Amino acid sequence: RVGVLLVNLGTPGAPTPAAVRRYLAEFLWDPRVVEKPRAPWWLVLHGIILRTRPGRSAHAYRKIWTPAGSPLMVESRALTDALSARLRLRSGDRVQVDLAMTYGNPSIGEALARMRRDGIRRLLVLPMYPQYSATTTAAVFDRIARGLAGWRWIPELRMVNDYWGEDAYVAAIADSISARWQARGRTHLVFSFHSIPKRCLLAGDPYHCQCHATARRVAARLGLAEGEWAIGFQSRFGREE
Repeated sequence: RVGVLLVNLGTPGAPTPAAVRRYLAEFLWDPRVVEKPRAPWWLVLHGIILRTRPGRSAHAYRKIWTPAGSPLMVESRALTDALSARLRLRSGDRVQVDLAMTYGNPSIGEALARMRRDGIRRLLVLPMYPQYSATTTAAVFDRIARGLAGWRWIPELRMVNDYWGEDAYVAAIADSISARWQARGRTHLVFSFHSIPKRCLLAGDPYHCQCHATARRVAARLGLAEGEWAIGFQSRFGREE
């Protein structure tokens, strides 16, 4: 049996300060996310951030929360179900598709336990990040390694680093933009990617370069001239560049 594990970042279980605090405590303590000495960072995290940020973040989550739950969770599950249905048509019940979150629930450990119980012997891990970063993709691989450490019989394993360069991915993004323009009219196109500290780029993280390459490929497929599109980065955390 073959297992396909889709992994996204994660989400609080509810739009409440307590749930957000639990989520942030796990997320921001990961050394892949915040590369600071552990002892001083623990004091900052628990002494300042987890005392002030959960309330503000919970307020923001409440604005986007749906009756079915967090949008990230709802859409990730929908994608997982759609992929499972597509593969079932091709391979019957030989391929098992599951969803996990790096932080929060359903956890990677829980998903691996289900696959172990179901006799999965080949495992494909697909982090749901088109571009690779140590802050996201590598964090998934860390937890996969820890989860498999207790298995006596390790499954054959493949972990996908990135897929920004896949023609089908570029086409899907470009087609989505084209459909939007046909419905609403064509406008200047801005690509917005999540930011990471500049020092990560200088240390060898390919994310920044892969984001720019993604934007160039999509713009080229859309036939855009240089002045018809731009690229930016959002969600800066902290004061460093």
